[in-house]
Amino acid sequence: MTRNQIRITLLSGFALAALIASRPVAAQDAKQPYPNMAPIEQYLMDRDAEIALARSAAPDAISHDASVIVLTRHGYETAVQGKNGWVCWVGRGWMAMFDHPEFWNPKVRAAECINPPAARSVLPYAYKRTELLLAGHSKQEVIAAIKAAIDKKELLALEPGTVSYMMSKDSYLTDYGGHNGPHMMFYETAKDGAAWGANLTNSPVLAVDYWYISAEAFPQLKSFPPLSVFLVGVAKWSDGTPAPSM
Repeated sequence: MTRNQIRITLLSGFALAALIASRPVAAQDAKQPYPNMAPIEQYLMDRDAEIALARSAAPDAISHDASVIVLTRHGYETAVQGKNGWVCWVGRGWMAMFDHPEFWNPKVRAAECINPPAARSVLPYAYKRTELLLAGHSKQEVIAAIKAAIDKKELLALEPGTVSYMMSKDSYLTDYGGHNGPHMMFYETAKDGAAWGANLTNSPVLAVDYWYISAEAFPQLKSFPPLSVFLVGVAKWSDGTPAPSM
């Protein structure tokens, strides 16, 4: 593995998916370490610990007055009502692409703080996905339900200017490599990263598809609105201390 690949892998579970996507399909299918959902208890956290982890995703100047949501047996609920429109939360593995090999990894704890546009237009997708999966629906059923909600405009189009901070020291993003790495994410409707200079040699920007690694895994996702996630690694954790060089 090259140094650039290692840097990419450390960025997040999304980045891991992008790296896996570059490998032969047979290699992906040969190992599915988490083929099914684990018992719900393995995904839950102590409420106070989850609030603290969620807030650690961004500098205190942002997270201190943000709302905080926590996972329950039936979905996410508001634990702290904020003042600045930001929302901090801890994503689980099922917020990755639908064909991500760590989709059901119960160790994933992805602390994130998102700005108001993202809270209004990205977070509802997370709510919907989580509620359906925790209710026992299959991936295919979840995908169909999300598509129906999009068509009915119950889930709205992406707002411009969405920003996500993922700078917690204590997140666990993937089993691969260093498990964590501070970064920021930006959501865009672009189909590729050319305008951002993403995925190029020595570029600090990585772009991956929000919905899938391979469109062939779940063909129905091809009809979903295009949504790309752009990741940029940063040099410090949210508390201002230096992060390992990537």
